Amino acid sequence: MKIAIIGTGAYSSAIAEQLYKKNKNIIMWTESEEKYNNYLKNGCISGTIENHSLPKDIKLTTSYEEAIKGAEIIFLVPAAAYVGKVCQDIKDIVTKDQIVCIASKGIDNNKCEFLSDIAYDTLKTKKLANMSGPSFAVDMLSNNPIGLSIASKNKKVLKTIKEVLANDTLKLRETNDLIGIQICGSIKNIIAVAAGIMDGLGYPESTRSFLITESLHDIKELITKLGGNPKTILSFAGVGDLLLTCTSVKSRNFSFGQVLASNDPNKINKYLKENTVEGYYTLKSIYKLVRKKKIKMPIIDLIYDIVMNGKDPNLLGEFLINKK
Repeated sequence: MKIAIIGTGAYSSAIAEQLYKKNKNIIMWTESEEKYNNYLKNGCISGTIENHSLPKDIKLTTSYEEAIKGAEIIFLVPAAAYVGKVCQDIKDIVTKDQIVCIASKGIDNNKCEFLSDIAYDTLKTKKLANMSGPSFAVDMLSNNPIGLSIASKNKKVLKTIKEVLANDTLKLRETNDLIGIQICGSIKNIIAVAAGIMDGLGYPESTRSFLITESLHDIKELITKLGGNPKTILSFAGVGDLLLTCTSVKSRNFSFGQVLASNDPNKINKYLKENTVEGYYTLKSIYKLVRKKKIKMPIIDLIYDIVMNGKDPNLLGEFLINKK
């Protein structure tokens, strides 16, 4: 079975290695000629974790057509901001028989739509899935035990993805709640920024646990109001990913929050320039979405004001105590 992976970041590489345990016919697409040439020369993708070398059988290409034609499953793993463009680029190549699994986390900034909706509308496929959960790429590459949620309305799609991806170190739990999985995968990055702010301000673990607990209630309510299953908050994609990203310096969202706590514009801009911070991008999307849907979510409003409008980060502690 041929499997295509669109994207060559650290997480794409981690997924490729997990897939390689059961299938040797894997091809990855990159937009970068530099990455492609480096891979041909050194067997590793520049810019990934410590230039980690992939198995030699995994191919790399700069051609969408070469990657996608004949593939049974296509994993989309670009940054959330580029999922829409990628879907536009490949819409004339993808067929209705191919499974498309989105492993990116976020909500489109321009349309305020879930990534699955964008893929569905653009690619016209019903064989669509979304994968999310607590999984730093470095931990997957090290073959540590990892649990992920996989969502689709199509049971055959879930079965096929599970057959090719689940293995001795990677567990997949199935759900049909595409909305809930994506809300969890998106908003946890925003809460992680807030957790990083609190850590940077010197608040202890007890206060950050306070933030995480309150956020769980708010996310559950948001899932319900947007038509998802509130029980999804208890999944790998929900509480699992929230705990991971809100407590680890490996998370760029958490680390960005620590920088925000300094209130130094130069440090903040430097960090954003040098790192992809999904929480920063997704914050704009979630803020627009809840306002568009007329959903009250004061914690998002406050984080937005701190990150985008320069409000005092210390307001977070006061907010938690006064929050209803």
